Amino acid sequence: MAENSHVLYNSEPALDIAEFRRVLVESGLGETRPVDDPARLQAMLLGANLVLTARLDIEGKPLIGLLRAVTDFSWVCYVSELAVSQSAQGLGIGKGLLNEARRQLGPSVAISLLSVSDSVGFYERIGMKRMPDAFWFDRKG
Repeated sequence: MAENSHVLYNSEPALDIAEFRRVLVESGLGETRPVDDPARLQAMLLGANLVLTARLDIEGKPLIGLLRAVTDFSWVCYVSELAVSQSAQGLGIGKGLLNEARRQLGPSVAISLLSVSDSVGFYERIGMKRMPDAFWFDRKG
């Protein structure tokens, strides 16, 4: 796997749904996302107003990570997905995507997210603060 210096971070609002699905599956998030419902995946992409990608800077520029978020670009950004293919995990790709989001949003915009339990340690290691007051209405389908 290439080092982080060979990774391109870009805003990619028209991300291909097949690439989106592949990285969700390869990251392990496929177990918690509707990866077998292409229409819903497309709606998820269309509903996001910040989509960042991490691609290897080699021929074909394969997608290895993504960040999908909703933000007002003024006060807060909610990260819906931060997904990195397992083959690229541990190389700083997730941190790079969050850093790119912070760069694009600027210092006056807070970033929030809900973590799957396996990723809590990652968010703590990169300096995100755990917030005790989160609330959730579960989806029905």
